[in-house]
Amino acid sequence: MNIRQNIFTNPILAGGYPDPSICRVGDDFYIVNSSFEYFPGLPIHHSKDLVNWELVGYGLHRPEQCVEAVNLVDVQTKGGIHAPTIRFHEGIFYIITTNVYLPPSKNEDTQFINFVITAKNIAGPWSAPHVLAGAPGIDPDIFFDDDGKVWYVGTHSPANPNFAGEGEIWLQEIDLENWSLIGERYYLWRGACRGVWVEGPHIYKRRGKYYLLVAEGGTSFNHAVMIAMSDYIRGPYISNPRNPILTTRHLSYHHWVNSTGHADLVELSDGRWYMVTLGIRGDEEQRSNMGRETHLVPVIWEKEPFEWQAVNPEWPVCAPETGRVERNNPVPFENTQQYRNDAFYDNFDTPKLDLQWNFRRVPRQNTYSLSARKGHLRLFAFPERIQERAQYSFLGIRQRESDFEYRVCMNFTPDEDGAEAGVCLLQQDDNYLTFTVKQEQGQRIIQLEYKAPSTAPQIICKKAIQYSDEIVLQIVSKDQRYRYSYSTENRDGYHLFTETAATHLLSKGYTGSYLGIFATTHGKTNQAYADFDWVQYKGFQR
Repeated sequence: MNIRQNIFTNPILAGGYPDPSICRVGDDFYIVNSSFEYFPGLPIHHSKDLVNWELVGYGLHRPEQCVEAVNLVDVQTKGGIHAPTIRFHEGIFYIITTNVYLPPSKNEDTQFINFVITAKNIAGPWSAPHVLAGAPGIDPDIFFDDDGKVWYVGTHSPANPNFAGEGEIWLQEIDLENWSLIGERYYLWRGACRGVWVEGPHIYKRRGKYYLLVAEGGTSFNHAVMIAMSDYIRGPYISNPRNPILTTRHLSYHHWVNSTGHADLVELSDGRWYMVTLGIRGDEEQRSNMGRETHLVPVIWEKEPFEWQAVNPEWPVCAPETGRVERNNPVPFENTQQYRNDAFYDNFDTPKLDLQWNFRRVPRQNTYSLSARKGHLRLFAFPERIQERAQYSFLGIRQRESDFEYRVCMNFTPDEDGAEAGVCLLQQDDNYLTFTVKQEQGQRIIQLEYKAPSTAPQIICKKAIQYSDEIVLQIVSKDQRYRYSYSTENRDGYHLFTETAATHLLSKGYTGSYLGIFATTHGKTNQAYADFDWVQYKGFQR
């Protein structure tokens, strides 16, 4: 655990935590992030100081929340839960977000299901989804105005776009009694730079003015944060002449972080402001296996220094000393220490799964058991391999650093050909590495398989091994290489199996990689399973 006095290091949420939204309740801060196909969905972190964050729960934590209108059972790759907003109003937490779902039928279009969930306690239970019918587009925001009205702020493609990818921000009142949109729909803004992929809106009210914050430029190197202002919530909105207020588009592609954008603002109790924003570390080929992560930036408000102007508005200035997301920064609160715990260990001695574990989609019943063998997680092997829309047997934790050690102690004695279990490094359903043990023609085989997008799986290395019951599988990432090793119950150290480049799972700027455990029977129906005694992860900062 690294401790630094009065300095914090970005990202504040390491691993695949994109599209951050933040709110403050008294002296407590809460962040929610996109979770896409994973379950539980909508991870929620809590902090007292903005730099030390604890995962306290999920907005989508019950399978029944995710099987009908919000379908995470057979959701497609890169679908699922996108860009939530979290707010607190009169004793109730609200999360509003979009489920992006493409029906399996080729005759149906992608569905954008915008919905709200509520809770009185941040840790839950959270309500069933309240779907808002007739709400097009993605990335919704919910805004509670001083006059008691509640507003939906959304993103969609305008009726007559000037170019492909043009977006538009729209506004409509929400009836919270009936969970419906009411009244006239207003069209607010198409962004500051021609509206290229304008999305991620948030509205704030400060000193009688309404501020509309958006993301623009897509999710890659041209990503940026823009802002506009109006005297009325319905507009018209005037673009800040200094837009973008945060971006890396003006920096080298080799800067330590890139693609910063999709932000949210929070005011502290003493009147200071901060921003949370996503960004991609440039550890490997200007990207990283962690994908988009959550960073923290200080914000001040300044007036334009033009005395001749009849109107002299105040605008937010992000990172006022440098204008960019910095790796190391002064802590927001004096005498604060950031405790960066880049380790994870689970020996499965508790009756519930650790909150860090995620499934890929809502899991099938009886995917795992914590009681079948004391002190172990039993993962049952299903016929499905890692494949599109499948509920396969996989549990994973987010990769938090490019350099790491990942070890899994597994008890697996297959007695039928086809049964396979072990470690999986997963980026998407079509991009993964599996380091596993399997039964093949009566022999016990250890193998490494790689699946690149749009190609068939490829066995990189395999060989027969002997062990009685227990094997430890290890993956070490160092010097831009993954090294795969194993150790049997003889405890005679780790045997290097093979190596690969560390770039096989590089995120394309969308999601982050998971380190997990996996089992399959390759289409057969039998009672195969693997018992995992412990899982250990340790990340190392570069």
